[in-house]
Amino acid sequence: MAEAKNVLNTDLEVCCTSPMTGFYRDGFCSTGAYDTGMHVVCAQVTPAFLEFTKLRGNDLSTPVPEYNFPGLKPGDRWCLCASRWQEALEAGVAPPVVLVATHARALEVCNFEDLKKHGLTSL
Repeated sequence: MAEAKNVLNTDLEVCCTSPMTGFYRDGFCSTGAYDTGMHVVCAQVTPAFLEFTKLRGNDLSTPVPEYNFPGLKPGDRWCLCASRWQEALEAGVAPPVVLVATHARALEVCNFEDLKKHGLTSL
């Protein structure tokens, strides 16, 4: 099986392991047949984004112990659904993106130039 690629067409790098992120909870923004939300954008969440997504029914800041979810705080990195990141972009609250850890499939939903414009310059 070929290694997953990021939006820069290099090997996909880890997004975050604390908290453990990714659809498969392996730290990578990998995707597959069961990931209907396409959790492929590695973002560093901001207060504005956390409020935005909460208002749209996906509260990422409240811990959910039964799912071993600690809740996110500003500065945490998380694999977001490409469509939610795009929606946040259009609302003016897109969080910064870790390009080397954002799966190439994000380009099916998001424009590369938009991702690059929001790209973090350092890991």
